Amino acid sequence: MSDPSPSDGDISGIGVDPVAFAVFYRRHVEAVSRFVARRVDDPHLAADLTADVFLAVIETAAGYRPDRGSHIGWLFGVARNVIGDERRRAAQRLRVSGRLAGRRDLGPDDIARIEERIDAESAARRTYRALRELPEGTRTLVELVAVDGLTVAEAATALGISPVAARVRLHRARRVVRAVLARPAATLA
Repeated sequence: MSDPSPSDGDISGIGVDPVAFAVFYRRHVEAVSRFVARRVDDPHLAADLTADVFLAVIETAAGYRPDRGSHIGWLFGVARNVIGDERRRAAQRLRVSGRLAGRRDLGPDDIARIEERIDAESAARRTYRALRELPEGTRTLVELVAVDGLTVAEAATALGISPVAARVRLHRARRVVRAVLARPAATLA
């Protein structure tokens, strides 16, 4: 008994049998083209999606199960998925281009200014990396005092700890930060 051909309803081999795929392709390319053309108005995109459908068929043919429906139904399901994937990609491209709309491209002078700013802030980046070594509560205390300008007593009140505990934590935090900053810059990255 010979292997079933696509006309017999078993198409699971078309992903590995070029002859069976060619028969399947010739039999269904017009139907897939019409299916895609009803859903896409750009002729280039329609041609690309039709080709993508058959690439997906090659990749997924081994998973075809005749007990779940006809091969034409399965094929149109594959086509629907390919078109849906393209619509999601197109929507993503629109979201990204929408975010970029109205922004100008960076020129050489802009890039030079940004590089200067990045270099100027390298010490601050090292300090923030050093602060990451601290426990969350201690880091918050340091930020309240050093960044937000609160006194130690005000920061202690904000955190619900005593001013003495806050001073001890700050002393320990400064010691940790100094030790971390004393390391070579490459080890902080």
